[in-house]
Amino acid sequence: MNNDATILLVGHGSRNLDGNKETLAFAAQWRERHPGRRIEVCFIEHAEVLLDAGLDRAAAGAMVDGRRVRVIPFILNAAGHVKMELPAAIERARARHPGVDFAVTRHLGMGREIFAVLQGQLDRLMRQLDMPDPRSTGVVLLGRGSSDAGANGELAKMARWLFEANDHELVDLAFTGVAWPRLETVVQRQAKLGMTQLCIVPVYLFTGVLIERIKAQVERLQRQYPQLAFALGTHFGFDKGVFDLLDARAGGDETGEMRPEGRMLECDGCKYREEAEGEHLHDHSHTATGGCGHGHADDHPHHHRCSHQHA
Repeated sequence: MNNDATILLVGHGSRNLDGNKETLAFAAQWRERHPGRRIEVCFIEHAEVLLDAGLDRAAAGAMVDGRRVRVIPFILNAAGHVKMELPAAIERARARHPGVDFAVTRHLGMGREIFAVLQGQLDRLMRQLDMPDPRSTGVVLLGRGSSDAGANGELAKMARWLFEANDHELVDLAFTGVAWPRLETVVQRQAKLGMTQLCIVPVYLFTGVLIERIKAQVERLQRQYPQLAFALGTHFGFDKGVFDLLDARAGGDETGEMRPEGRMLECDGCKYREEAEGEHLHDHSHTATGGCGHGHADDHPHHHRCSHQHA
């Protein structure tokens, strides 16, 4: 990772101070991996150092290190905070610090790196249940929920990828708030459809109010469905895959850097697209390089069905 820019890690922020402390602990561990890099942290809400103050701190460091700030939204899904509040704050910072170059990377997103983390979570839960038959073991991917349909759709993509890469009969998506269905409804459905074990995989980086709420919900569900064996995962912000993904964002590789208009194409980083571009054949159908999730029947080499879907 190059050291010519100050990094500003922008977390969401939590009413539960332990969640913010974990974000700061992550940043401390990340600094240990890159001792020559200046890494600042701020939050969008529920914290002492918010966006404007964080951008000012990063700008002050950039005046020493090279007049460049790379802003990394340390957030899994892009909704209003990433799409509206962060760009507005950066425009204000540019006006305050005209001598500093502010660049924004893509948020963490729901790509192959996070999918690998979620798959690892599911594998651990299956071992916790003593490796039951996946055909009678339901999976629930549990996200925060957003009023932004695109953010919810990214989580739905992860649920589909988990279904494609495993042998579970049911892989459902549930939300802790704002969006539907909720966890209780999905558990009821899976119980009616004959599941005897349930793996619940929360899609959260760090602890917080919602993580505590999820634990309480699962405790109630265990009492309500004594015939089911439950395995509940936890937040995964300290997973090695998250550190590696941040390294890629900070390095500004082609799958991490936002395009000038402020967005990334959804198929950037798709291996079929990369192969096609290598042969100058990219027509977004991937017909020359094998199957992808664009309506083709070709099998994905990883498992029994292609797991790459685009909206």
